[in-house]
Formats: sequence, structure tokens, C-alpha cells
Amino acid sequence: MLLPARGASLRRVAGFYTNSLNATEGRGAAAWLRSASGEVWIKFLLALMGLGLAFGAALLSTVSGEAGNVWASVILASLALLMAVFVGLVTVPYLARRVAIERLRESLRYEVTKAGVVYVLATLVIGIAALNTGNNLLYIVVAAMLAAILVSGVISAMVLRGLELDVRIPEYVFAERPVMARVVVNNARRFLPAFSIRVVAASREKKNTTRKVWKWEPTTFAFPMNRPAARQWVRMRDWKVRRVAPTAPAPGIFEGMVYFPYLPAKAELQADVQLRFARRGRYCESSFGLATQFPFAFLTKTRDVALQRQIIVYPPVAPTEEVVEILPALRGEWESFVRGRGADLYRIREYMPEDSARHVDWKATAKSGSLKVREFAREDERKLCIIFDNPAAGAVSEAAYERAVNLAASLAWEFCAQNAEVSFLVAGGERTREVHEFLTQLAVIQPEPEFRDPLKDPSLMTEEQYNIVITAQPRERFGGGLSACYFVFAGD
Repeated sequence: MLLPARGASLRRVAGFYTNSLNATEGRGAAAWLRSASGEVWIKFLLALMGLGLAFGAALLSTVSGEAGNVWASVILASLALLMAVFVGLVTVPYLARRVAIERLRESLRYEVTKAGVVYVLATLVIGIAALNTGNNLLYIVVAAMLAAILVSGVISAMVLRGLELDVRIPEYVFAERPVMARVVVNNARRFLPAFSIRVVAASREKKNTTRKVWKWEPTTFAFPMNRPAARQWVRMRDWKVRRVAPTAPAPGIFEGMVYFPYLPAKAELQADVQLRFARRGRYCESSFGLATQFPFAFLTKTRDVALQRQIIVYPPVAPTEEVVEILPALRGEWESFVRGRGADLYRIREYMPEDSARHVDWKATAKSGSLKVREFAREDERKLCIIFDNPAAGAVSEAAYERAVNLAASLAWEFCAQNAEVSFLVAGGERTREVHEFLTQLAVIQPEPEFRDPLKDPSLMTEEQYNIVITAQPRERFGGGLSACYFVFAGD
């Protein structure tokens, strides 16, 4: 859902990217000379000076020839020709490229509206009637209607030129959770205001995604090929090329539009846009469009603005029913592992001969009639590692795989709030202590071509940390494993 445009009194949204499309770095003559427009004008003036010198040399060459000085005439003519060629080779291609870039940047797309179709049909009917009857009044009406079409096209193009666009999106986005983005439109013109401006997403043309492309992939060269790997004579890294289906483009960020009814000259307006993403992944927009139907809504003119924006949508971290069910048991296992000396009381239990007398709880002893001692949670070794066992492609269904990813993200987000040293690991990757880096990996993760056992990591074979393994593999695969490990099975 998109919100209407508002003025300057908007609440602040934290974590925005603030990359502006047209940022003004300075004012004055020096800043103008460093700008692209100043460079174009300097090149143009130098070209005029070079052509003027070439023209003067050609005139002097003519005068010298008429005076009988042949060598001076030849030298001046050659100099004029060389200067003209130099200007043509150096300046003209540069100016032509700049004009082409400017025309491309200011290019407009046209789309005829239903009102425009009806208006054109009415104009044609009245024009035919004027030709058949010869009525001067009908000719005047047709001329006025054609003039209205021309005025509509010119004014709408003038409204769109000179507008600057900036789209600011949040840095951290979770799936199934609404977030606020911000659209900023600036009218840099001195006098001309803008009317009925809409900010829309770039037009996504349907591409042929069924045509396969050639792609290089790593493989292993083995000889003899019909023997097992242990009995082959030669095994070395190799590459092969095969035809694969092209990768589908990333989905877009915006689906609707933001409307600004009036934008004064030398003013800036902002609008908050509510975004909600149903699934995790990468969302991209390569460009946005500024569109208007002003003044008569005959045509919808759109000016494309090249503005790259990308969002990495994290998996949802909402407390689902599965998380609520396993979290108490998981916390109990972890606390049992880290119990020891510390300041946080873990539990009160029966006295054992190896316990110290200074841990006796006399109040609990007096109430129960038997000797009780206090057991504390160890603070210096509350280490936890959350491991996501990425299954092989086709091992589980897509729904089960997504549940495993969401469960890993929810547990990571939950335990980061605890007073513990938490690390994260995706099977086949490197361990990290940054929760946002782990969530970024989960946001774009896909099933592996081959299964990688996360328990083979030698850094996990330690008694100083507790490991939580979220896996979609069957229970029979983990008959043994780590001594301090809790398995969460998220398969079908």
C-alpha cells in the first residue's frame, strides 16, 4: 500500500540509504566549470575558436595566392585544413555523444489514455464533417482541438524536465513485516512548478526466459573414467560448458505509485511508502519513472530515471508456533550445559558430598528439612553456535526448506538478545559473529548441489560452546555427533 504525499512534517525513518540522484556539490563559477554542462560549453567554445582560426587561415591563404606568394598560400591552406580536421576529430564526436546522452536521459515514453483515444476519435469525426460540409465553424473547432493536443504534449514534457528523484529504503528489512521507504522529488527549476506528478516503478518488459545459454562449470577430469575415484590414475580440476536456463531477474521493490498533485518551483516534497515483502530474497530496481497526465490527460508521459536500488529481505523472525514449542526445551539444554559458578542463580538442588558448604541455602534447608545448595549459571563460558545445515537440492520439499531457514533466523534473532557469545555458521561457509551477516546469508541461500556435513568442521569439536544444529536431514543420519549439541529437525 502506498501513502499519499505529505509536506515537510514527516516522522523520521532510521536506517535509510541517502544516495541522491542529482547532488549539488557546490555553487558559483568554479563549481559550474567542473560540472558536465561547463565542460560541454568549454569544448564548444574551443571548437568555435579553432574553426575561426581555420577560417582566418583560409582567407589569408586566398589573399597570399592572389598576391603571388605561392608557398605562403600553400602553408596557410594546409594549416587551415589541419585545424579543421583536428576540431572535427576531437570536439565534434564528444559533443555528439553528449547530445545523445542528454537526449537519452531526457527521453520520454508515451502512452495514450482512454480519454485521449476518445478525444482523437471525436476530432476525426468533426474533421470529416468539416470536409464534407465546408463549414468554417467546424474548421475552427477542429483547429482548436488539434491545438489542444499539441499544447498537452508540450506542457507535459516541460513539467517532467528538471525534476530530481531520490528513493530512500531501509537498511534492514524482514519478510512479512511492513517497513517504510521514502520517495523524495525535488523541483530544481526557478519559476515553473510541476503538476500531477507520479513516481512509478520501471517498466518491466517480458523477456524470453525459455532460451538456454552456455555456461562454464567446474568439474573433475578423471582417468580411467569407468573406475571408482580411489582407483583412478589421474584426477585434476577441469571445466565443462553446458547449456542452462537463464537466471530469472530479481523481483522489483515497488508495485504501485506515489502521487504528488503539486510541486512548487525550487521545492522538495516527500512521501512515505509502506513496503511489505512476502518472501525472503534479493529485490532490485534499476530505474524509476516520473509520469504525468497534465494538463488534459490525453497522454501519459513517463521519464525514466536511472536509479539503482537493492534490498536484501531477511527471513521472518516472528515467534511462530514451532519456535514457541522448542524454545523452552532448547534454553533448558543450553542452561544445563553452562551451569557452574557465576552470579545468576540456576537452581536449588539437594546437597551432594562434593559440594562446597558456602553454597548451602539455609532458608531452603530450613523450609524443606533437608540440606539444599545453590547452583549458579556460569557467565564466562556462555558460548553458543547456531548452525544451519543446508541440505542438498531435492532432499526436502520447498516448504520444509523454507521452514528450516525461517527457524534458523528466528533462533538467531532470539539468542542475540541473551547475555551470551553467539556465533553463526552455514554449512560450507565461514563462521561469523554478526547476526546481520548470518541473516543476509539466509536471505539468499539455496539448496546445495551436494550435501556438506556441518559436523565435520574441526572448530566445532570443543567443549566450551553449545551447538544448535537446524537440519532438514533425517534423524537416522545423526546417530552420534557432538557431545554438546542440540538438533532441531525441520524436515517433512
